[in-house]
Amino acid sequence: MKKLDKLILRSFLGPLLLTFTLSVFVLLMQFVWKYIDDMVGKGLDFSVIAELLLYASATFVPMALPIAVLFASIMTMGNFGEKYELVAMKAGGIGVSRVMMPMTIVVLLLTGVAFYFANNVMPEAMVSYRKTLYDVTRKKPAVNIRPGEYYKEIDGYVIRVGSKSQDGHTLQDVVIYDHKKGREEATVIVAKKGTMQSTMDNRYLIFSLDDGYTYTELGGSKDASRSHPMTSIHFSKQTISIDISSFAYSKSGEDLFKGSYQTMNVAELSIAIDSLKTSLDKRYDAYQRDAEVNLRAWKRYTEMAGEEHQRAAFNLHTRLDTVDDATRTKMINRARYIANTAVTDSRNYGDFLETDREYVNKHDIERHKKFTLSVACLLLFLIGAPFGSIVRKGGLGLPLVASVGFFVFYYVVGMIAEKAVRESAIGPIGMWISSFVMLPIGLFLTLQATTDSSLFDAASWKRFFKRLFTSKQQ
Repeated sequence: MKKLDKLILRSFLGPLLLTFTLSVFVLLMQFVWKYIDDMVGKGLDFSVIAELLLYASATFVPMALPIAVLFASIMTMGNFGEKYELVAMKAGGIGVSRVMMPMTIVVLLLTGVAFYFANNVMPEAMVSYRKTLYDVTRKKPAVNIRPGEYYKEIDGYVIRVGSKSQDGHTLQDVVIYDHKKGREEATVIVAKKGTMQSTMDNRYLIFSLDDGYTYTELGGSKDASRSHPMTSIHFSKQTISIDISSFAYSKSGEDLFKGSYQTMNVAELSIAIDSLKTSLDKRYDAYQRDAEVNLRAWKRYTEMAGEEHQRAAFNLHTRLDTVDDATRTKMINRARYIANTAVTDSRNYGDFLETDREYVNKHDIERHKKFTLSVACLLLFLIGAPFGSIVRKGGLGLPLVASVGFFVFYYVVGMIAEKAVRESAIGPIGMWISSFVMLPIGLFLTLQATTDSSLFDAASWKRFFKRLFTSKQQ
């Protein structure tokens, strides 16, 4: 490898890694702010939170990698142009295409890695991500009984403590209201002091109470002979065990989250799409047969309701003009009911088919995404590298603004196309519209860069307009 290639790679890989890390971090912070309420105050271990963030970060890789390639290519070529290193290379007989060659090889490798990641790693990461997120959001907040407040988070209990020592375990003036058997048979436990601690597996909360009373309400008893609505029992020591297993973090099985189109690779998606399309065709045929019956009923109704004087037949054996008024009215009402049912069924069939088609389209979208997001790395590089060599501006300012602008344009076009594909306005090939739009732009910028174009040179445009206005005045 030549020293020039090493220089180019060092200049390119640094911004690439930095931008990729920042992109994943920004997307991860958006995820954290979205689910911050589901993670805070539940006493989760750091390992659980780290595991969730790791899986979430993996799901952001396909989006962060194209941004990193675009920004790094603009910044690298812009730095070469701003420091006149690109001019020196050209003076030595090295064209822009040769300068881009080492970066192109790296980007091609990244394109392959991105596809492998999206097809093999991403489905597994999505399963783990959904499983962990479900477990975290399902877990109840950690038991936090504050002095002077009524704590009601434990099902079947209301707990109040007068004060709590600094160790968090020793309590004073404890009141536990137990209504697991219903409010008519509630039990109230009052103690002057005690201790509170949870078991090692966090499944039970143990109260060791001293010097108190247990009051049991009997107001709901159906025995009228009972004269005491409440019993009172004094105790010197009592231990109470409360089940708090619902507050503990437990892991769900992965099978619960498999089967979604986002957790499949290309081969699995292809099989699923073929199966879904076969089922959709069968359902469409069944709906069509039912619709034909309904349409015949609708035709009968319109004939009888619109032109009673014509001898419209309700069936092959009965004519409206051969029956009395009461029977005729009954027949027409029956036909109206059949017709309204036919219209309702037809609308329902249409909604069902639209929902089914959208579900199939989502599988098609996911399958094409695995290719388009990988190809996006190469396309955005073809835009970023020539653009940077033309503008000749490095640093963080212009490259950041330009990369955000190009990527937002690519992303917006892609989202519009995806919505159209999902609604069956266009076929699955529509997922490639953003790539088809960006490819001519990349080829145009590459052509301008290799021909030393002054497309983005302000001085060149100033001279052009000056000559233009001068010629008009003459």
